[in-house]
Formats: sequence, structure tokens, C-alpha cells
Amino acid sequence: MSKITIVGAGNVGATCANVIAQKELSSELVLLDVKEGVAEGKAMDMMQTAAVCEFDTRIKGVTSDYAATANSSVVVVTSGIPRKPGMTREELIGTNAGIVKSVVENALKHSPGAVFVIISNPMDTMTYLALKVSGLPKNRIIGMGGILDSSRFKYYLSRALGVPASDIEGCVIGGHGDTTMIPATRFATYNGIPVSSLLSREALDKAVADTMVGGATLTKLLGTSAWYAPGAAGALLVEAIVRDQKKVYPCCVALDGEYGQKDICIGVPAVIGSTGWEKIIDLHLNAEEQAAFNKSADAVRSTNSVLGN
Repeated sequence: MSKITIVGAGNVGATCANVIAQKELSSELVLLDVKEGVAEGKAMDMMQTAAVCEFDTRIKGVTSDYAATANSSVVVVTSGIPRKPGMTREELIGTNAGIVKSVVENALKHSPGAVFVIISNPMDTMTYLALKVSGLPKNRIIGMGGILDSSRFKYYLSRALGVPASDIEGCVIGGHGDTTMIPATRFATYNGIPVSSLLSREALDKAVADTMVGGATLTKLLGTSAWYAPGAAGALLVEAIVRDQKKVYPCCVALDGEYGQKDICIGVPAVIGSTGWEKIIDLHLNAEEQAAFNKSADAVRSTNSVLGN
């Protein structure tokens, strides 16, 4: 089985590791952090659930030892400071850009064939940064945000309908930001039935609005960024890669003319397999949806421009 590395043993990274281990997506999982003892402690804690949860994945925690990550097929990057109440994802860029750049360069030295999954915020810009500093083929750099946003969208739709979230299909495209994401209501269904035919305009608009501030809502309640859903969403993306599932997930990928955009990493539906993202799915947006997507891309580019500083 494959080897997986997660860089950043904070709440999101540790949750992602825990889900990956319990799903037995790899025989070996390395958790790396810069803070002495944190990754080692969390790895040991998780390994002490192996007998209870009945998994065989070996989890190893290390402090800044990239040699231990050698020959990983997937590297998940969660490192960086989390959001605080009132802080936008964009405000994180100054600190997190330097961290993500260092992580990608160090991990790549030891795992030149790895697919990189980016979770660090601001996620679209960090994905773009990872693509530029790595020099890797674009299919091997994937930002996770759309899977998380879509899961939140399904949650709010399921609450509005009073049905299980697992019976809802729905995707969120565009930037992974409170004002840039686009919950695609036209494509959302409940067991194949368009939700727009089941919910009032007011209820649908509320689900969209709640989705867009989903992260900020949790940050306000928790005092820091959420971690259960982001960690699980990251693990879902890793699963599609290591099991070569060819599943379609909304992910942050590099566009080269698709959806009318170039030189940008932003959320669109993509087929995910062992080599990373394999194909972008065209949703054939209508004029209103395309205008919203273009506006989202402009906002992401504005954040990307800060990288030059």
C-alpha cells in the first residue's frame, strides 16, 4: 500500500490523519510538525486507538524530519496559522505563504513523485503558490476547499429539507472564500430531484448564504477554524487518489482556458485518480453563473497578487 504524509499536526492535520488511518488508505502514515513533540504525541495517541478501531496503518510522528516522509505517494499540506474570529482567509497569506513554500520544497526533495493536496488557507492562493514553486505538472497539485464547501452546502440543504445529507448531491465552485464561493443551486438534487423544486426561493437563498459563511460561523463559535469537516474532506480527496477512484469532486485546480480562465487555481469539478486530477468537468454555466465565476476568479487573482510582495 501507499505511504502518505501529512504536514501540520494541528486540528485539521490530525483529524485528516485519523480518518486516513481508520479507512486504512495507506500502510504507513507520517505526521510532521515543526513544534517539538506534537506530531509524535498525536501519532502515539492515534496508534493507541488501533486495537479499538481495528486498523493496521502505522502512524509515525516526526518534528521537521522530512527524510521520514520519503517516497510518499500523497503529501497533504495543512500547515500554517488557523483563522481567528473576525479574520478573513486572505489575511492569513503573509504568514502562510512562506510556510507552504518551505513545506512543498522540502517534501518534494524526498517524494518527487507525490501528488500534493493543499488545505492551508487562503487555499486557492496556496494551491497556486504550490504549483509555481514546485514546478510540477498541474495535475499533481490539488486544493481541497470545494469538497469541504460542498459538504457544508449539502448539510444546509439537508436541514432545510429535513432529509439525510447523504441523499443530497450538490457542489460549490469558485474560490474557497466567504464571498467568492458559488453554491451551484441549479445542479443540487435530492435523490435526483432538483432541490429548487422542493424548497422556496427564500429557503434556498438561506442555504446558500449559510454555506458561504459556514467557515466563519464555526470560527466565531469555536474561536478558531473548524477541523472535523476539513480533515474528513481532505481524507476523502486522498482516498480518491490512492484508490484511483475516478470520482468527481469540486477541487481547486489550475485552469488553462476552462471556464474562460487561465493562470489561476480555483474550484471546479474534476475527476480524481492516482495521478492527481485527470480531467475537468464542464458544467456549461449559464450567463449569470459564468458572471459569478468570473467575479470569483477576479477576487482570487487579487489575493494571488499579494504573493508578489
